[in-house]
Amino acid sequence: MPLADNNNPITPAGLAALKARYDHLLGTERPEIVEIVSWAAGNGDRSENGDYLYGRKRMREIDRELAYLAKVMKFAKVVDPAQQPDKARVFFGATVTIADEDDDERTLIIVGDNEQDAGEGRVGWSSPIARALRGAEVGDLRTVRLPAGVKEWEVLAITYPGD
Repeated sequence: MPLADNNNPITPAGLAALKARYDHLLGTERPEIVEIVSWAAGNGDRSENGDYLYGRKRMREIDRELAYLAKVMKFAKVVDPAQQPDKARVFFGATVTIADEDDDERTLIIVGDNEQDAGEGRVGWSSPIARALRGAEVGDLRTVRLPAGVKEWEVLAITYPGD
């Protein structure tokens, strides 16, 4: 995940998911690991104590993720796609159906970089395809430079939540 900056848009659902992850780590996982580490520390020699060593390592991982999530949430700018005034163009939160030269269609949702999931069709706001589609209208052709080469897409449909 890219690090947050002052221009880090996120959907309300994306922010809720980050908060849920943060709360789970802080309220459930971390206390469980602290309990295991405390128990393992009381068992004597820590240098050969797998529960202690693994627990300390896992606690550091959790603390790093908590710090990262806190920073992302601090700089996130919540943007509600349903409030987009110009729904005829592709902007943050749009669900866009595109087709390539072979008429292969894809439907993408433009979301914040911290909530992207290509398998679910959610692409990050700063991804090459999202940057190419910004401001496009139905019928527009957009060229996207991808690692595999240049590809041209036609915008077939644009919708926003609540349409």
